[in-house]
Order: sequence, then structure tokens, then C-alpha cells
Amino acid sequence: MPCPPFAKRANATDKSVLMSSLPRMAIVVPVFDGAATLGECLAALLPGVADGDEIVVVDDGSRDGSAGIAEAAGVRIIRQAVNGGQAAARNVGVGATSGDVVLFVDADVVVAPDVIARVRQILATRAEIGAVFGSYDDRPRAGGVVSAYRNLLHHYVHQRGAAEAFTFWAGCGAVRRAAFEQVDGFDERPWRRAIEDIELGYRLRAAGHRLLLDPTLFCTHLKRWTLRSMLWTDTASRALPWTRLMIETPGAGSDLNLTLAQRLSVALVGGGLATGVTALVWPMLLWAALAAFGTVAFLNRDFYGYLARRRGAAFAAASIPLHLLYFVCSGVGFAWAWAGWAAGQRAPGTARRASA
Repeated sequence: MPCPPFAKRANATDKSVLMSSLPRMAIVVPVFDGAATLGECLAALLPGVADGDEIVVVDDGSRDGSAGIAEAAGVRIIRQAVNGGQAAARNVGVGATSGDVVLFVDADVVVAPDVIARVRQILATRAEIGAVFGSYDDRPRAGGVVSAYRNLLHHYVHQRGAAEAFTFWAGCGAVRRAAFEQVDGFDERPWRRAIEDIELGYRLRAAGHRLLLDPTLFCTHLKRWTLRSMLWTDTASRALPWTRLMIETPGAGSDLNLTLAQRLSVALVGGGLATGVTALVWPMLLWAALAAFGTVAFLNRDFYGYLARRRGAAFAAASIPLHLLYFVCSGVGFAWAWAGWAAGQRAPGTARRASA
């Protein structure tokens, strides 16, 4: 359904009333084998809680010492016997709390000292906002080119995203309980895993809620990426399910990773690779391949310049092949999703089921 326009910000009188009854916060941290980072995550959250706030850790079938770390921190813990995924864990956590606002924080994230207070104030003074989320900072903890590139890519994208968001991010994002319950929380179906927060954002928007991307709500990401985990995540855990979601939700928005420049880059990298292979037989096509990759470099020049300013020219140069692989993964996931959809459309009885 169409979303209403942004309401006017509260006037001074309204604001004083709102601030006199600040929303109670329920902080939900899902964890699965996150003992290496959970302690630091909780240590950053505890100083920001106020009377009436709650912190709940949902141990999603961990096989390490995650539960013990949560107990040592003095927060409430809910143990799940088997791993059901972050969507299910977050839903369990919300169901076990009563706060007016639910702040989701990943177990490998360290929030900035002001995040809880600022989320509370945003949702207390801006009644038109149903959910708000932030961004990784530009100081990722894990070393290595792959980890630094992948985390800085997320930072760069969120820093340049539109304030009026089309999606939600549960790495460090808050939603009003009433809005969350109105749309029945996170979708727990297996193929939604890794994009359950994006899908939640689509449903919140469809229900008439406004989503705010505040790029100054910072958190530090502690995750260490490998080339293998990056390729798998970008293909099977991001591009594939996100494309399926877009097929199901046409017109849902084109911000963050879905800008026109990013879509063109995916197409150009795919075309450049195909043309480059063909050039082994017809060498004259090599120029077309070079032109495609040159256009990709031009479309993403701001990002490469940012990497050079942040970590130096050598790091930026080393990141370019990783960025091209990112576009390859996006294209593979896109094609995979559409092929699956087309096969389903051609399956016997599909038309009858769709029209039933």
C-alpha cells in the first residue's frame, strides 16, 4: 500500500511530553557459536541501558561457551536446543521481552556508546518513524584485505544510502514493538535466512511505516571474512534470496546495493567476462571487454577513491578484483533465482495453483 508522507517533527510541547516518557528498550542479541565476540558486544551495550530496559541473549543452539559468557555478563539468556536461524531467534527474543522498542544487535557487533540513547530519542521524538538502523563504522577490527574490503563496502553503502530507507538492517537496528507485531515479525522460512531483515523492512513499508537510515548510528564489526565466506555469502545468502524477494515484491525500492549504478555494474562485469572469453577466438572483441570493465571502474570510482583515502592506493588496487567478484556473485545469484522462478512457472500444475 502507498506510504503516507513524513509527518512533521514534533513541536517543542509535543517533544517535552514525549521525552518525559521515553520508550523502554528491549535489546535482543541472537548468537550461534559467537563466544569470541559476544562478551565485547554485551560490554558495549550494558552501559547504555536504563531502568526498565532489557537485554536478552538468544543462544541459538551454540556449541561453544556463548551461554556462559551471557550469564557472566548478567543478562537474561534463552537457550534454544537446536539452531533455527537468526529470524527465529530474534522472534523468540522479542516474545520474551516487553519493551516499547526492540533494538536488534548482532553478536559480532560493538555499538558506539551513544547508540542506545540516540535510538531511544529518535523514536521518542519522531512519531512517524517505525524503525531506524545504522551503519558499520570505518574501523573494522579483523585484519586482512578481504575482511577490510567487505566491511568497508558495507560502511560505504550505508553512508550513502537514502535516509528514507526501503529495507531494514538487524545488525544494529530498532523497530517499534507495535509495528513489529503488526507485520508478524521476522519470516522464519529457510530461504529467507540472511535477508530476513530486508524482507521485514519491505513488509513494514507496505504496512505504512517509515524506515530511517541514520548513518551516524555507528557500530564496529568484529567479523573476520575469508574469500570463501565472502563468495558464498554474496551469492547464496544475499543475491539469490534477495532476487527471489524482489520477484515476489516488485517495486519495493532500489536503494543501498540496488542502485542503478550497481545493477549496471553487474551486467557490465558479466558482459565483459563473456566478451573476454569470446576474444580468445575473435581477438577484436578484447576492446569491448576492456570497455566494459573500464565503465565499471568509472561507475565505482567514488568507492575506489574512498578505499584509497582510507587505506591507501595499494589496498584500493587489491580490493578491485574482490569488488569484481562481488558483482560476479551478484549476477550468478540473480540468474540462479530467475532460473528457479522460471522452472517453477513451467512446472506441471503451477498455473492451477497460482489461480486457485
